[in-house]
Amino acid sequence: MKLFRILALVLSGVSGLVAADPKAEALDLFYNMDFDEALTAYEKILAANPNDAEFHNHVAHTLLFRELLRNGALESQMVSGNNSFIRRMKMEPPPDVERRFFAEIDRSMVITQAAIAANPRDFRAMHVQATAYALRANYGFLVRKTWIASLGDASKGYKLASQAVALEPKYIDAQLLVGGYDYIVGSLTWHMRLIGAVAGFHGDKDRGLRTLELVGRQGQDNKRDAQITLCALYRREGQTARAIPMLLELIETFPRNYLMRFELAQMYGAVGERAKALAVLEDVRQKKEKGVAGYSRIPWEKIWYETGNLQFWFNDLDHAVQNLGKVTGSPEMLKDLDLNTGALAYMRQGQVHDLRGERAAAQTDYRKAIQFAPEAEAAKESQRYLNSPYKRAQKN
Repeated sequence: MKLFRILALVLSGVSGLVAADPKAEALDLFYNMDFDEALTAYEKILAANPNDAEFHNHVAHTLLFRELLRNGALESQMVSGNNSFIRRMKMEPPPDVERRFFAEIDRSMVITQAAIAANPRDFRAMHVQATAYALRANYGFLVRKTWIASLGDASKGYKLASQAVALEPKYIDAQLLVGGYDYIVGSLTWHMRLIGAVAGFHGDKDRGLRTLELVGRQGQDNKRDAQITLCALYRREGQTARAIPMLLELIETFPRNYLMRFELAQMYGAVGERAKALAVLEDVRQKKEKGVAGYSRIPWEKIWYETGNLQFWFNDLDHAVQNLGKVTGSPEMLKDLDLNTGALAYMRQGQVHDLRGERAAAQTDYRKAIQFAPEAEAAKESQRYLNSPYKRAQKN
């Protein structure tokens, strides 16, 4: 499904300030996924405060999330299976975006290092520098796929955040990074954990969740970040019912963030609330039709895919194939879709055909999924179904 908080929020921990106008406005734009406008707002703040390392981090964070959205990666599917976040296809951001991302991170590190050199007990500078390391780790995990280097950056961020907490135990916000690191490293495959342990990377998934829950309850600047992260992780852990009330509160806080509504529909579907799930998608459809702020930017194909996907899982195959067919009906319809969703639509349509005994049509769809986005996980999964028809997993 899709939610805006993703693995990236698990690791990044950029402070959610509750400050006066320009800063609060920029954050509101960011969390509502108005990334171009958020970037402009942050740039104005930096123009007046060029040595504010935190806002160099904010600019880098915004650049990263804008690319994740463009590539269809702001989705909790990244963390809804066994390490599926490691298997996402490599992204190719524009070179100027990548250069700027790293320039902002480098600038943040230079500023914070000078502050720490001047005052080795500057726990806030440590936290900001930890965030810069975590953002760079994010980029490595999600864009470059450089696992070991990213673990190294994440480990440095974890150690700095831990030092900040040790210096000021009441600084709950710094624990977002500590909990995120524990969870992510504790969730890696056994061979990656083994490699990481040799290099000094350790984690504890349960401890990470408990720490994130603490920040979600008692944090100030990072309270919302922790809650957004927890929504994704509860779903990954099969605790979807715990996430729904938290997600409803987040939707009320960030009403233009349509990915949260898509996520809510998937969560209702996961707990068997079919009517509620479809009602959420109908609400999204109506908001787009009425031109509600933030919703006009959603491709119709995205709404049709989400609807068809839910109907597929509820075994409403006739309606599912109708909605999925609206997505895959012509290359023109797919031009505004990210590669992941396009490949998923073809694969899901193929699975519907397999369940209906329409083998030739299913194989055609699987081939189209592979052709549409060869590196997407859905394309790789479709490759398996070319030789072996898709079947529903048996429930115990």
